[in-house]
Amino acid sequence: MKRNAGAALRRTALLGCLAIAGGALIAAASPTGGQHGAMAMDAQQQRLDQLVTNAASAPPGVDPVAWSKIYQPPGNEPTADRIALGRKLYFDTRLSKDGTVSCGTCHDASRGFTDHRNVSEGIGDHLGRRSAPTTMNAALFQSMFWDGRASTLEEQAKLPILNPVEMGHPDAASALAAISGDPAYRDLFQKAYGRAPSYDDLGRAIASFERTLIFLEAPFDRFAAGDAKAMSPAAQRGFALFNGKARCVSCHMINASNPLGTDNLFHNIGVSARKQNFEALAQQALAALQGGSGVDAVDKMALQTDMSELGRFIVTKNRGDIGAFKTEQLRNIGITAPYMHDGSLRTLWDVMDHYNKGGETNPYLDGGIEPLNLSEDEINDVVAFLFSFTDTRFARENETALHEQQAHAARQRPFRDNALAHRRVLPFETRVIGSTGLK
Repeated sequence: MKRNAGAALRRTALLGCLAIAGGALIAAASPTGGQHGAMAMDAQQQRLDQLVTNAASAPPGVDPVAWSKIYQPPGNEPTADRIALGRKLYFDTRLSKDGTVSCGTCHDASRGFTDHRNVSEGIGDHLGRRSAPTTMNAALFQSMFWDGRASTLEEQAKLPILNPVEMGHPDAASALAAISGDPAYRDLFQKAYGRAPSYDDLGRAIASFERTLIFLEAPFDRFAAGDAKAMSPAAQRGFALFNGKARCVSCHMINASNPLGTDNLFHNIGVSARKQNFEALAQQALAALQGGSGVDAVDKMALQTDMSELGRFIVTKNRGDIGAFKTEQLRNIGITAPYMHDGSLRTLWDVMDHYNKGGETNPYLDGGIEPLNLSEDEINDVVAFLFSFTDTRFARENETALHEQQAHAARQRPFRDNALAHRRVLPFETRVIGSTGLK
């Protein structure tokens, strides 16, 4: 194939695969200095200054018209004052009840804007039930959180501040009171929105800042634009598998109008099925939601109870959504481990092993999840391709994460099941005939 034709094919190809949750720096080498294991907030802001240098214009990788017409809601168009206010709020630990947690605690600029924990830690060392997804590129999603319970960044930004196990303020008035003694806030709110501080404007400002966290300049993008040397031979083989044998296009399509590599839908891929009784949890959730099913009630259920494992169901109450979680982006997946909504998959090799065996069987498993029959070499190639989605501003972190994941995978592959992956055993056999087989 001629090079120009190949470049055109790469630009227009629909990619997809692996309803994955985040990417992979296992043991962050960056200093902490903050609470709950996060880098100190002033140090994070210094790191941010190195990463984001032009926050006002449409970011590379996003169509300027789409950026202004689709990704910026009317009434909260970005301005320098709104971004400055949102940035101050994002790193302000006073927005937590005990003064120890900010947005930057769980979405740490030194850790790919996540926290590299299985589940996040809030005030009083409380642990939630979900892994913190990165805030990088969150502005491009159609819904927020793993279960889509918020439809906009503005709505999402307000919920953690009032959740008892995250930032813990009892109500909006308490959160505003915590920052009311800072005269800088009165001036910033006035400049940003032309009025006194309000909780809605607080959410709008944080969302304005988060819209500056767009990271879409990766080796994959150079390869798709025609640079045949931008990705390694292994990653290029992984590209072919991604579009073919690995059956990836179902969930993670990427093109110019969809740069994240997600279908923005919700799928049961069997992660929760390893340990949950979905039927019992669903009945429990329906009973609990009779007392109130607003977004605040769902937010608490998602982070404080076993019913979290029901995923999208607690938002829609649709049985088809039991155990279904949002297809996460592929961007910067190499530096935002661990993976899946519960952080249960530590490496991208774990992710590939999970999909290669056809997930975990359960009555609500998506029909597209089935064994892939990938060899070890093919798994390695797909992983190499996934690491090509990391923005070049994180090249050093990406290389470190790759080596750490390789080392861990060489020692431990807890989700690998070659019998299922290569169809020597069918997923329903043990359930039908028992573990001892036919007599």
